[in-house]
Amino acid sequence: MPVAPRLRFAPSPTGYLHVGSARAVLFNWLVARQTGGEMLLRIEDTDVERNRPELTDNILETMQWLGLGWDGEPLYQSRRLDLYREAAEKLLASGRAYWCDCTAEQVQARAKERGGPPGYDGFCRERGVEPGPGVALRFHTPDEGTTAFDDLVRGHVQFDNAVLEDFVLLRSNGMPTFLLPNIVDDADMGVTHVVRGEEHVNGTPKYLLLAEALGLDYRPVFAHLPVLVNAQRKKLSKRRDSVSVADFRAGGYLPEAMVNYLALLGWGPPDGVEIRPLGEIVELFRLEDVHSSPAFFDVKKLQHFNAEYIRALPADEFVTRAGPYLTHGDESSNVLRPIAELVRDRVRLLSEVEPMIEFLRGDDVEIDPESWQKGVAKLGDRAAAMLDAALARLASCPWERDAVEAALRDSAVDAGFVNAEGQAQMSKAQAPVRVATTGRTVGPPLYESLVELGRDRTLDRLQKARQRL
Repeated sequence: MPVAPRLRFAPSPTGYLHVGSARAVLFNWLVARQTGGEMLLRIEDTDVERNRPELTDNILETMQWLGLGWDGEPLYQSRRLDLYREAAEKLLASGRAYWCDCTAEQVQARAKERGGPPGYDGFCRERGVEPGPGVALRFHTPDEGTTAFDDLVRGHVQFDNAVLEDFVLLRSNGMPTFLLPNIVDDADMGVTHVVRGEEHVNGTPKYLLLAEALGLDYRPVFAHLPVLVNAQRKKLSKRRDSVSVADFRAGGYLPEAMVNYLALLGWGPPDGVEIRPLGEIVELFRLEDVHSSPAFFDVKKLQHFNAEYIRALPADEFVTRAGPYLTHGDESSNVLRPIAELVRDRVRLLSEVEPMIEFLRGDDVEIDPESWQKGVAKLGDRAAAMLDAALARLASCPWERDAVEAALRDSAVDAGFVNAEGQAQMSKAQAPVRVATTGRTVGPPLYESLVELGRDRTLDRLQKARQRL
């Protein structure tokens, strides 16, 4: 084997890149970059009925967005079918494979009748079925003995051969199933480490039996990563949970935050510092330190990571990175730029930027009904008094941040927002002003927002809100 490890990530283009697969490619990438090895990319596209070329493009683009590039050219299994059929013929000639004409319904009916475990029962082993339409090629698994392997994550794993069914090598349409191309390509590519999800553990003894039957002097290092679960500790499901990396990207997540968080799903740095540069993660990561217990994919924690990474961006870069999420293009960018730092420090997602600066576009503002009810209508006469006081004091104060703050503090006193200690309750007092001028109860700091909005638009919006009351 080569001195430098060779790892591979092998997605199937039947779905988008989900967080479990992204975690797998990241762990492969980390080992390769840490050791000076290679991470190879293989597209497992032999399932012609389900494969969609556009999904391959999406997977590759998403990997590049995450910054997890591969080495060399991608290998497409659909272009290597002759190799897999040659291997199948070798197994057939040696008696390690046989033809089977059982349908799925027949297999299920026999399992139900015998009352035993589901799965294929070796019915066609001695029947001498000839190849033809509707006929598949199955591997003849041993009836005795065990197949075992050492896993860097799960330790020693052992299977009784008797419980392994005779699995399909070639479907009835002549196309190979997952396992045969898998072992042929891994051996041919010189893959030294197979790092993949826990769901592949049960397929590993079949993988090893195929290697032995094909006469391959080949056994890689295995590491099966822990399953990802949701808040209810159920395995993540694309039907139930948010799992598509492309969706997280569209939602305003930064790739560096995503990668940092994915690295912690099953692994943790020895010093306990979770948010850190990728270069440090490369240095600290060890497959041997990955634990086998399920890892909780916590979207709230991911949002926290994302907010931290956003806050670390220089203002100009923040404007640039927010660009794709601004629905009004350059107009929104120009509005954002003067208050970029204020907005940057208050958003968790880049998709939250546009709603936060919308009030600065145009003369009028669209007021969110829920915000109006909570921040204005609920206060009744006190809201009206605050708007009246703000109109009076903001009309004549200097139009700069500290003067606007002083004017609103005095307005809060004028409107009766004072507690028993004589301190103005500014958060409650400011709510009517904020909703009237920005349309929302949350946003950038109010004083700076009003300065940027300008005196005329501020007074006009306060007056319209007062009339609405």
